[in-house]
Amino acid sequence: MNKIDLNGQVAVITGGARGLGFGTASRLLGSGAKVAIWDRDIDAIKAAQELLGKEHKATDVAGVQVDVTDYASVEAALAKTESTIGPVSILVNSAGIAGASAEVTEFPLDAWDEVISINLTGTFYVNRALVPGMKARNYGRIVNIASIAGKEGNPTASGYSASKAGVIGLTKSLGKELAGYDIAVNAITPAVANTPILDKVPQEFIDFMLSKVPRARFLEVEELASMVCWLVSAENSFTTAAVFDLSGGRATY
Repeated sequence: MNKIDLNGQVAVITGGARGLGFGTASRLLGSGAKVAIWDRDIDAIKAAQELLGKEHKATDVAGVQVDVTDYASVEAALAKTESTIGPVSILVNSAGIAGASAEVTEFPLDAWDEVISINLTGTFYVNRALVPGMKARNYGRIVNIASIAGKEGNPTASGYSASKAGVIGLTKSLGKELAGYDIAVNAITPAVANTPILDKVPQEFIDFMLSKVPRARFLEVEELASMVCWLVSAENSFTTAAVFDLSGGRATY
């Protein structure tokens, strides 16, 4: 593992109790950062804290229950985080759901609202709440986890694809707005990874997504965490409003 210096940094990772978020939390802790795991599942938060506390310094791991679709909840989570481990300088937006699997004409209306609310509006809320502090301190690193589906679209996954396309657009807008500060805002567009999000989609859809990856395997969580670790480091001082593919060769643009 390459060593990247994140000593003195404080990171918030939404959806940090499982999957890509948990793997990223472990990598950032290993690089010296303090990490706040933001998640809506309090039991998962406690389990993640226990596991990470065994591998790293327990006092460097905070767990905060939050509903990213509720702006007041996000503000309260930020206040608790900063009073516990300090001002936030790193944000990784990893919270997300797959949503329903159906053609557009049959897509459940409530399922559409849910996936947009969590994946897109939630990402917007968290950025909106944390960016003012980064601006005041003239430093910050933000990574919004989108998806290759946001660039190419997946059939029967219009809600997920649209939400992740929105995350890409949000990232580009925010990155340009903050270009005058020492704040970098970038997105990552991973292909399918073997995480709990796959538990809610049909096997035939998983097989379809995997068939589109030239490397013919799933993304490893550690591979995403490695890219995030560099993107949130001080070394990433120029690139902003950009999209980084982790698609195993699937991406065509």
